[in-house]
Amino acid sequence: MPGLVSSSSNASRRMVKVRQTGTDAELALRREMYRIGLRYRIGYEVLRKPRRVADVAFPGRKIAVFVDGCFWHGCPEHATWPKRNADFWRQKIEANRQRDADTNARLQANGWTVLRFWSHESPIEAAKTVARVVAKADMKHRAPSSDAQEQN
Repeated sequence: MPGLVSSSSNASRRMVKVRQTGTDAELALRREMYRIGLRYRIGYEVLRKPRRVADVAFPGRKIAVFVDGCFWHGCPEHATWPKRNADFWRQKIEANRQRDADTNARLQANGWTVLRFWSHESPIEAAKTVARVVAKADMKHRAPSSDAQEQN
């Protein structure tokens, strides 16, 4: 982030070590989706410019799944606002939220369905939601168009 300065070099070193992919919440969701029979792509680039990568994607169905960490994405239930260097962290988290909203809008404009889950949500319930959306997309894809029905 241009113009933002972290609270210390120690904080910067800690931030570098924070996982952006393969988090416990993401892995739990992926395991559950796999267990119920869903097959998906991980770390899939859904937009090139600006570059955006879905945690999980179903490219043929145009479904993108993101698992957002409560701290980094400002969860309304669990987000905490650090007291040290509060302006830096507020700007950082708000920028993440804006990027998420921009990603959603860009993907939806390109015909994608976007699913976002908080890291605190049940991976079982999240996987069920994903499965319902995938099944709906499959039904829509298999259903004959109204034009084809009229021709018969």
